Amino acid sequence: MEQPITECRGHREPWNKGKLIGQKVPLRLQRRGRTRELALFNLAVDSKLRSCDLVKLRVRDVTHGEHIAARAIVMQQKTQRPVQFEVTEQTRESLAAWIRSSCRRPEDYLFPSRLHASPHLSTRQDARIVRGWVREIGLNPAAYGTHTLRRTKASLIYRRTKNLRAVQLLLGHSKLESTVRYLGIEVDDALEMAEQTEV
Repeated sequence: MEQPITECRGHREPWNKGKLIGQKVPLRLQRRGRTRELALFNLAVDSKLRSCDLVKLRVRDVTHGEHIAARAIVMQQKTQRPVQFEVTEQTRESLAAWIRSSCRRPEDYLFPSRLHASPHLSTRQDARIVRGWVREIGLNPAAYGTHTLRRTKASLIYRRTKNLRAVQLLLGHSKLESTVRYLGIEVDDALEMAEQTEV
């Protein structure tokens, strides 16, 4: 009996075809007791929010009733402009686990501070956590920070689509020039895109 073409060896479609795939979360974050850190890491990458906005998120900002939302919208502190972001399945799972294990209510801050003086994680605490992650995987903490997480998915989207306007909207930038500087797009890239654009 002949095998169908779809089942032939060597002709399988790659599992990641058509998907934006980034580096996998270090397995250490998936250990028991690191639920908050895994949720924080995943949401930082998905949301593309500045640390000052990420740490102030409340549970209700990412939930619809008992479920984690597939999309959320937040007013940015720096620009006072709303920005919308997607919440991937992996992030929804980690957020649900964190909210469940920490007994967070809708009005609670998503990432509370362990210091009594602050109701939510501070940007300084967030930066310290990120530095810890970077050290754990053997990289130089001086070269990475909270903005690295904000830039990660935006850079992947840009590399794949070359759509600056889409990345501008996702980052909540008011000017396209800001997005160009933020992504560190080289003049050659910009010229190549201009050459490919017909008027």
